[in-house]
Amino acid sequence: MPAPNTEEFLILTKTYPSPSAKYRETTCVAAVNSAGELRRLFPVPYRLLAGKVQFQKWEWVRARVSRSDKDHRPESHRIDTDSIVRTGKKISTKGGDWSERLKWIRPHIVESFSKLETRRQATGQTLGFIRPSRIVRLEITPVKNPDWTEEDKTKLSQDGLFDSAQVKARTPLRKLVFDFHYQYECGGKVEKHKLVDWEVGALYWNCFRNHGPKGWEAKFRQRLETEFSDKDLLFLMGTIHRFPDQWLIVGFVYPPKQPPARAAQLGLQLGQ
Repeated sequence: MPAPNTEEFLILTKTYPSPSAKYRETTCVAAVNSAGELRRLFPVPYRLLAGKVQFQKWEWVRARVSRSDKDHRPESHRIDTDSIVRTGKKISTKGGDWSERLKWIRPHIVESFSKLETRRQATGQTLGFIRPSRIVRLEITPVKNPDWTEEDKTKLSQDGLFDSAQVKARTPLRKLVFDFHYQYECGGKVEKHKLVDWEVGALYWNCFRNHGPKGWEAKFRQRLETEFSDKDLLFLMGTIHRFPDQWLIVGFVYPPKQPPARAAQLGLQLGQ
């Protein structure tokens, strides 16, 4: 196992949790370190972390990490969750100013998905941002098995010897009963990729709770189709460990659309 070192990270997104034999449930976290390098941090049993270290998106944290000896994607690092420290620094968008956030992701914007895949083949890089020119549609498909398997239930029901009252009181992890895919245009081509951002799963459950089985979809689509179409939407793309040529939308960045002059100033137009 490579020796660990301590880094500071700006949290960009985390994926919806999945059952884990070792950690009960876990998620992958995407971040950029203080040197501007993208990082995939795992395993993170986020809902089992003590509340004081449950970091938020766009927050700077510090932790010990090491290169994985099993995952050879260059951005992938194992994180020592016991070492996580929230620094108290968070990048806000007070007054609608996204310039500080965009400064950290701008170097990682790739012109199109096809160029992102070409780069992967050439360099092995498996994280990057793309900007869809438009959302074609959101596909919502029922999953084949809407409940966890018995094996997954066993993983999720494990008890930890030192579980806090907060962990013991947590609601059981619910399986998403739909898969969500975007069809979108980027670089003159229509692409299709699955959404695995935790925000999408949380949005589904919130819409279902507030609007019921007949009303949730309209509200869900309003957010992901209508409202996002009015943003300067960026997809954070990442690959699957076992299938390195298969890409997912692991997160979103959605600043307001800028006038052309302001977009050029921020370096947000392609080629800058």
